[in-house]
Amino acid sequence: MTTATITTTAPPRPSPVRRAIRAWPAWTPYAAAVWSAGYGLLGLLWALGVDGYPFGPGDLPDAREESILGATTAAGVGPWIAGLGFAGAVIALTMARLPAGRARLPARLPARVARVALAGWGWASAFLLVVLVPDQRVLTTVAYTPLALVGIPFGWPPMAYGEFVETVLPWPNVNQWICVFGGLLWAATALAFQRRTASACVHCGRRDAHSYGWTSRAGAARWGRWAAYAAFLMPFAYAVVRWAWALGIPLTISQEFLDELHRSGMVWAGAYLASFAAAGGVLTLGLTQRWGVIWPRWVLGLAGKSVPRAFPLVFATTVTLALASGGSVILRLTDWSDPAEWAANPLMVLAPWSVLLGAATLGYHLRTRRACRACGRG
Repeated sequence: MTTATITTTAPPRPSPVRRAIRAWPAWTPYAAAVWSAGYGLLGLLWALGVDGYPFGPGDLPDAREESILGATTAAGVGPWIAGLGFAGAVIALTMARLPAGRARLPARLPARVARVALAGWGWASAFLLVVLVPDQRVLTTVAYTPLALVGIPFGWPPMAYGEFVETVLPWPNVNQWICVFGGLLWAATALAFQRRTASACVHCGRRDAHSYGWTSRAGAARWGRWAAYAAFLMPFAYAVVRWAWALGIPLTISQEFLDELHRSGMVWAGAYLASFAAAGGVLTLGLTQRWGVIWPRWVLGLAGKSVPRAFPLVFATTVTLALASGGSVILRLTDWSDPAEWAANPLMVLAPWSVLLGAATLGYHLRTRRACRACGRG
């Protein structure tokens, strides 16, 4: 008679990177505090006369008009950057260290006022750093980088990879990406704080005995579908105009301006952007179609396998943020007293496109999320 030995294999431990990502509610407030203190220190140094102020006279000359800080100086704005940065560091640490639960917030202030004030600072900081401080250069970098990666070996654009990096990422442009990174840290900090002080799971936001309504899978599938279809159509309002220019049709512009675009070759860059935008619009449908969850048959080697959720979420979120910063510039610089100006500008679609794409991305997230690893809800 023999006995069989049964062995069990423990599930593989997640990598350190994955563990760090899953623990984001714990460390993002401290990361936001470090970022704020560091950028506040830069503001102090700029105010004291240290070189490197990336706005106003320190910005690229042809980009100052579009920047919201294009008319500022280091002496005037540096102290504000320092003050807001150091204050943000203190607030982020306060948000990290306040105990969970609604009733445990400081007794001197009503609980709701305290939550709204701290969370409001976090969301306002995120909006300022992600949408208002950056300009169209973030969107330009996102749009032209795929073309450069593929086209440079074939001579378009006619430069080496190093030259392309130097062109799109001088210090003022790098600073904008630094601001976007800080804004994302503040958004994560505010979200984790809201969930923790509402007695919800900080990882997924779910609560016991809570009716999820529009955030349920069924609810998100309904409104997310409409948002995805609308986001799919938005870029074609821009693309049709750019394609018309490439074909020699002066749609919304004068014939003289169109001739100049053809002489300089810029019309073909516009045609590429139009095609890139249209392709992005088509891909948006994946946020509500089956092929956004399961790789379709025409994807060699992956057909029938599950699409990693992070792939569409990261891609769509990146495009959403780039569209939001570019759209804010268009809304700010448009002469709203002249209907002919804003009605004929194909870039007016950027702001509403970012809102619709963001909504479609959120709908995809809510529709496809699984049970929470931390709390087990869902």
